[in-house]
Order: sequence, then structure tokens, then C-alpha cells
Amino acid sequence: MNPITVIASLMLLIQSGEALRCYTCLFPTIAPMECIKFPVTCPPSEKCLISTATGKRGNFQFVLKERSCTVSSLCGTSGEKNTLGINVTFHNTCCETDLCNSGTSGKATMIIAVLPLLLLLLA
Repeated sequence: MNPITVIASLMLLIQSGEALRCYTCLFPTIAPMECIKFPVTCPPSEKCLISTATGKRGNFQFVLKERSCTVSSLCGTSGEKNTLGINVTFHNTCCETDLCNSGTSGKATMIIAVLPLLLLLLA
């Protein structure tokens, strides 16, 4: 086998081993619902993102959650946007370990744990 091919193959294996895996949402969801998420491999030098946006229109207030890969410059950023007459405030946080942006809350875990017990008591 050609030495250049061996070196190139090893470099590809090393690079693919360093890629970060993050959850990404099929589409953003309104809290407290969790998005339909699946793991993806991020491009090199990107981090896992958890983005939270709160908005209000009239008496209707909402919180949107999004997960994905992102460039480092978007980490730790906050701001405001006006979309379709709705003022939205967003905050981005990032993490750097595989699948660290799962975002499963303690409340959701507690509900999942208690639900079977409640169903048994009601049966």
C-alpha cells in the first residue's frame, strides 16, 4: 500500500475522532415540550448550542428552545429580535462534550419516572 494513502487514511481517522456530536432539533419547540432531536456530527471547531428565546405578543408569552451545532462566536451571546411584530429575546449557551446539549430537564425526568406509578394506581 502506498505510504501517502496510509498517512491520509490515518489523518482522516484522527480528524473524525475529534468531531463533536451534538443534538439538533428537527424544529424549535415551545417550552415545556422537548423538541424532536437527533445526534449529528458537527463540523470541525464547532460546539453544541442550546438557544432559548422568549417572546410575548399581547397576553401570549412563549419560550422557544433550539439545539444544534454552532460556531464559537455565537456562544454566550444574547440579544433581541423583532419578528412579525413579536419582540423576542434570545440567549445562546454552548458546551463542548459529546451530546452535552440534550436539555432534558429534571421535571421531565420526574414525570417520566412517576407516570407508570400513577397509571398503576389508577388501574
